[in-house]
Amino acid sequence: MKLDILVFASHPDDAELSCSGTIAQHVKLGKKVGVVDLTRGELGTRGTPETRDAEAKVSSKILGLSARENLGFADGFFENDKVHRLEIVKMIRKYQPEIVLANALEDRHPDHGRGGKLVSDAIFLSGLRKVETRLENQTQEPWRPKTVFHYMQDRLFIPDLVVGFGQAEMDIKIASIKAFKTQFYDPNDQSGEPQTYISTPEFFESITGRARELGKSIGAEYGEAYASEKIIGVSDLSILT
Repeated sequence: MKLDILVFASHPDDAELSCSGTIAQHVKLGKKVGVVDLTRGELGTRGTPETRDAEAKVSSKILGLSARENLGFADGFFENDKVHRLEIVKMIRKYQPEIVLANALEDRHPDHGRGGKLVSDAIFLSGLRKVETRLENQTQEPWRPKTVFHYMQDRLFIPDLVVGFGQAEMDIKIASIKAFKTQFYDPNDQSGEPQTYISTPEFFESITGRARELGKSIGAEYGEAYASEKIIGVSDLSILT
């Protein structure tokens, strides 16, 4: 299955927190979008890998994803090395996306920056004919996406791009995040699990606040921010109006 957009995320729920409004907006436009989670989030204080798997399935339906996979890398310990790069290359060649969205290159959680750089390095390698990969007993053809954008996570940065969307897409974003019910604030939670940085009501409120502020910057209701590793260029300025 060829995808228009492929999202890589170091942990299940990274995509939901950072670019699910963008996903919902493009699914509405008829684009095929998929997510590849690098780890199962097994080091998370709350929940289990099994609950995160189940929550990711629920969220995928809410977002209308065309595909979602988990590579099962070691949470907190995966490396940007040959073995891991080749697994990313396999996913890029399998889905042949035009656009890749990936983790921030620098962030509070070290997996985010490492995951973002891992994907960037793999994208370059994926376009090289002499980097050979096989998937399901088939030799894969080289493929390099046209562009990669790194989504904003915990740390703020001046964006190179903001994708705007409306209330309907924001509602989908919130619903997809709430699908990870073991991780985020739930007033009815009686699990007895410890509170974390992301399970407070204040953290959840900050998601909406940031989306409003980013949307305001481009005249939209809500928005999500991205950094680009290369200069964004156009030959027709009217595209930007």
